[in-house]
Amino acid sequence: MFCFRLHRFALMNTPLYLPVSSRSMASKTQVGFIGLGNMGKPMAKNLLKHGYPVIATDVFPESCKELQELGAQIVDNPAEVADQADRVVTMLPSNPSLSRLLTGYSPNTRIKKVKKGSLLIDSSTIDPAVSKEMAVAAEKMGAVFMDAPVSGGVGAASSGKLTFMVGGVEEEFTAAQELLTCMGANVVYCGAVGTGQAAKICNNMLLAIGMIGTSETMNLGIRLGLDPKLLAKILNMSSGRCWSSDTYNPVPGVMEGVPSGNNYQGGFGTQLMAKDLGLAQTTATNTKTPVPLGSLAHQIYRMMCARGYASKDFSSVFQFLREDEENEGA
Repeated sequence: MFCFRLHRFALMNTPLYLPVSSRSMASKTQVGFIGLGNMGKPMAKNLLKHGYPVIATDVFPESCKELQELGAQIVDNPAEVADQADRVVTMLPSNPSLSRLLTGYSPNTRIKKVKKGSLLIDSSTIDPAVSKEMAVAAEKMGAVFMDAPVSGGVGAASSGKLTFMVGGVEEEFTAAQELLTCMGANVVYCGAVGTGQAAKICNNMLLAIGMIGTSETMNLGIRLGLDPKLLAKILNMSSGRCWSSDTYNPVPGVMEGVPSGNNYQGGFGTQLMAKDLGLAQTTATNTKTPVPLGSLAHQIYRMMCARGYASKDFSSVFQFLREDEENEGA
């Protein structure tokens, strides 16, 4: 994602550098947004709600219709976004998607130039090493790159309560924070470029492990004759309580407003969770860090993708476990 802002202005013919901390976004200048998927669209909508003019694009034109009806300007490709906005936010699904944005060859997916002094903020979940590569590419174009992946899921994106984990030049954090607080309740500076991604990868590995554990626990309790709502209530007042049990329970009928209550539609896809766990495995290998449960979680989510769960929410691991049991009993 990219947010662009000029770093100097002329006053009495003398170049004067404006400290980032004193910059103001009160003018509500235009913000670019690239990637209007399950997360990107509600994020962009919150920028509109806060009065920011938005210029946006997505590879799937149908994803743009709702935002256009709300007043956003829709263009054909990322280059047009960067040409018109000096602050751009990107929410893309993978390493290649982001890499193509600054270093690719296709005119439909690449930004060849940005306004000098632009601040680029990427909220995709990618390899920290790719974020560092993008920072170098952005610097060559006269821009500043920051990684700012999010946590909280579609619900938090819609309500503007996401958590942003930000990595990049510390002097730019205040300017980024002003924009990100329109989309999130927590904006945390983590350190140099790539550290935001590192925090996100660690969070999602724990999330995946916790969801599998919650699903196994709930399934065992049901098999032992416990009412799932009662079991969830007990877990949530006991030491087993976690986000997957009290906020995003994977058992249909236990909670309202979560994917398990809608045949696991919406939310955070199994395929994306498998991708994030793959990133965790890569970084664990590179740093020689043992992650046995993370590795097992990766195998389980990859297996789910192969078995037709790729587009379902990652909490469908509960359904996957039940399916395996039923097949064994057949």
